[in-house]
Amino acid sequence: MEKMKRLFHTTGTTHGIYSVGLTAVVIAIVVVVNLIVGQLPEQYRNIDVSNAKIYEITDTSRDFLKSLDEEVTFKVLAVKGEADERIETFLSKYAALSKKISVEWIDPVLHPSALQEYDAPENSIVVSCENTGKTTTVTFDQIVVVDYSSYYYTGSISENEFDGEGQLTSAVNYITSDAGKQIYRTAGHGESMLPASVTELMDKNNYAVSEWNLMMNLEIPEDCDLLIMNAPTTDLTEEEKNAVLSYLTGGGKMMLLLGDTNSTELPNLAAVMKEYGMEAADGYIADMQRCYQGNAFYIFPMLSVSGDMAKGMASEMVLLINAHGLNMVDAARDTISTTSFMTTSSGGAAVTEDSQTEGTYTIGAVATEAVNGTESEEGESRLTVISCANMIDSQLTETFTTLENTTLFMNAVTANFDGVENLSIEPKSMAVQYNTIQHVGLLSLLAIFGIPLVILAGGFSVWFRRRKA
Repeated sequence: MEKMKRLFHTTGTTHGIYSVGLTAVVIAIVVVVNLIVGQLPEQYRNIDVSNAKIYEITDTSRDFLKSLDEEVTFKVLAVKGEADERIETFLSKYAALSKKISVEWIDPVLHPSALQEYDAPENSIVVSCENTGKTTTVTFDQIVVVDYSSYYYTGSISENEFDGEGQLTSAVNYITSDAGKQIYRTAGHGESMLPASVTELMDKNNYAVSEWNLMMNLEIPEDCDLLIMNAPTTDLTEEEKNAVLSYLTGGGKMMLLLGDTNSTELPNLAAVMKEYGMEAADGYIADMQRCYQGNAFYIFPMLSVSGDMAKGMASEMVLLINAHGLNMVDAARDTISTTSFMTTSSGGAAVTEDSQTEGTYTIGAVATEAVNGTESEEGESRLTVISCANMIDSQLTETFTTLENTTLFMNAVTANFDGVENLSIEPKSMAVQYNTIQHVGLLSLLAIFGIPLVILAGGFSVWFRRRKA
């Protein structure tokens, strides 16, 4: 017994008991912390560490959900715990932004009749609102978008985009409002089709897009909320010009995007623009003060946007290639007000084969005019001109994914409609991102070689001193 007592009174035993006790306290703290964290809602337990920030929700959706008045139900037709974990996590984070949203998981294996009841496939979300009686369905493959075309090149398919926010916000907007709009895209003048990415954003905003050939029917439909003419290559006829002007003076809304053909070569179209205070400048626009890597014709225009036009514009970085320019002139009537929202810097220039005329040029402008409605109600006609159709070209927007070209364009579309905001949210790319060092400078050399050498030298110094001791 005496030996045992002496054993427990040694310095080594005392330190050992202290270490064991401290370890037990640390383990107890970890267990308690885990129990507390386990009781937190799922949206607070998951931290977004993905490169694409797929769980990050924009202010556009946050503001929309904060003002949500109707009760909305998400019925998820999938087995919880076996469904895509990313979709589960995003759903919990999204629903937590509004008390008006409730999420109900229905196991289609245990309740197979649910698929027929809601007329929806397995692995889908049925979004409904009892007050409006409207329902829509978002499938999982609309959220996690797979690129099947890669199979032909690599032998395997890859996940291309995550569109949780865009699909759900669009669905909630659709079932809780009647803000659907009818857009007509003109045809018959060599116009370009709207890019698929733009039509998808319009669909998310509940805008229906149809084609209208003015050569076949001069009378623009009464249900036309917006007429879009995208990069025409041939001119309007005299009758078509008069039809467009009649539509505008009657309170119509029109967007014109100019392509490679200068509008001065399209006199009737130029006449429509001039009536509303815009005249095309000859040549292409260069701007050495605001250009991309020294290429004067790849310009970052200066934006003057506010209110709805500035919605979602965090960086205000818009890139245009081979843009034409506009000069502001006196409109045909004093009731017309024309303002620029996209211009070059003071170092801009209109360049032709024979000349270079310096100055500040407009690239995007809006002309408005108050008109009397059919029932003595005050209305407004609106003509929006963007003198660079490739602003929304998919090759440009997909190459430079951080640009806000499509955001500005969709804001310009939405600005034509009263009481409607742009809720079209682009999907997040899930392409693999590689960390590369393109330009090795002093800081890079220090990080790669200097710091490791300092650590090695310090470790060798400590080892050498202890070896001598």
